[in-house]
Amino acid sequence: MKTLYFDCSMGAAGDMLTAALLELLPDKAGFVARLNALGIPGVKYAAEPAVKCGITGTHMRVAVDGAEELAHTHGHHHHDAPPHPSASPTASPQGEGFAGVGEPQHTHEHHHHTGMHGIAHLVKDHLALPESVREDVLAVYRLIAQAESKVHGVPVEEIHFHEVGSLDAVADVAAVCLLMHEIAPDQVLASPIHLGSGQVRCAHGIMPVPAPATAELLKDVPIYSGEIQGELCTPTGAALLRYYVNKFGPMPTMRTTAVGYGMGTKDFPAANCVRALWGETAEQETDEISELRCNLDDMTGEAVAFAMERLLEAGALDVWTVPIGMKKSRPGVMLCVLCKQEDRAAMTGLLFRHTTTLGVRESAMRRAVLERRTETVETEFGPLRRKIATGYGVRQEKYEYEDLARVAREQGLSIDAVREAVLADKQCFLRSES
Repeated sequence: MKTLYFDCSMGAAGDMLTAALLELLPDKAGFVARLNALGIPGVKYAAEPAVKCGITGTHMRVAVDGAEELAHTHGHHHHDAPPHPSASPTASPQGEGFAGVGEPQHTHEHHHHTGMHGIAHLVKDHLALPESVREDVLAVYRLIAQAESKVHGVPVEEIHFHEVGSLDAVADVAAVCLLMHEIAPDQVLASPIHLGSGQVRCAHGIMPVPAPATAELLKDVPIYSGEIQGELCTPTGAALLRYYVNKFGPMPTMRTTAVGYGMGTKDFPAANCVRALWGETAEQETDEISELRCNLDDMTGEAVAFAMERLLEAGALDVWTVPIGMKKSRPGVMLCVLCKQEDRAAMTGLLFRHTTTLGVRESAMRRAVLERRTETVETEFGPLRRKIATGYGVRQEKYEYEDLARVAREQGLSIDAVREAVLADKQCFLRSES
């Protein structure tokens, strides 16, 4: 499986993602020429070599009317410089040209504002992009607009983008979307995202890292702070990762064939870059789960069964009991729960609420899983759901128990009789489950 993995241990910004992906291509100069032929007004792309902590990579310089926007400093300019003189009082904390609300405020003669309608007009009617890439660009931009709308408490229609800032951001988003179209990975994975720490100075005043729009975009994504003072992840970077990444977590086992380093501009103790690793992973799937366990010797069977029901209803992957002998020779049960790692706190709370245990043990583990799907089979008994699991060189099929049981009750048959009749029916045909 063709896999793209982003190492975001130093955050992410649009220009850094662009540069990291560009390094994966065999003809970098040719692709930069294609970017410059997109037709973004006044925008000029330039891929420049850069070195951070002894590592050589690429910095993607995006200039608008000959000037590189401060947004392309990976947000770090906020700590030692005042807001850009052309920024309006409602400019984004990242300096990326986002978050103007209400009536546009003109603070420079050739700068004005536009909204999502204007961005859509630019992307659809003026950029030389494949149709699918245009849709990707607008989808990413909608994520940004929705985040800003939530932060400012106004409808998306009232969010305005500063013209130069928006062109600068469109340049980043268009470049990444076109690169992703070119590379065409089967799956995109990424590490948890380092946000940085401290505060950023902006037109609104001083705000904490992550800035509000970034925090909104990265809901339900694994993120963390650290000792590095600065804004490491921008809204553009956050939106692009949110849109493209299928799963966040540790790097899987993969055979890498290319590695790209997209450099920021400021120097830190750690290399200021996004790293993109390209290669092959096995088709088989694995995921991260937790097993929770507690020992019980003073609960009735009914009470234990009720606790198991509550855990399964809350989304536990599996729940079971094991008979054990406890201290003072008391017979008891060990209640075990498998759950997704993000659900372990909720499951632990349910164990304490519905059992008499005073402690819950946890083990983190990886499990191999088969790829699963459900199909609907037309049979003499009507439509029945069939589960199909594949991977690791095997294929398993099983009819849904509840469907077989329903037919058995209706027909006065045993479940085995219904199953055998269905398996013997050579005229069954499949239709996709809606």
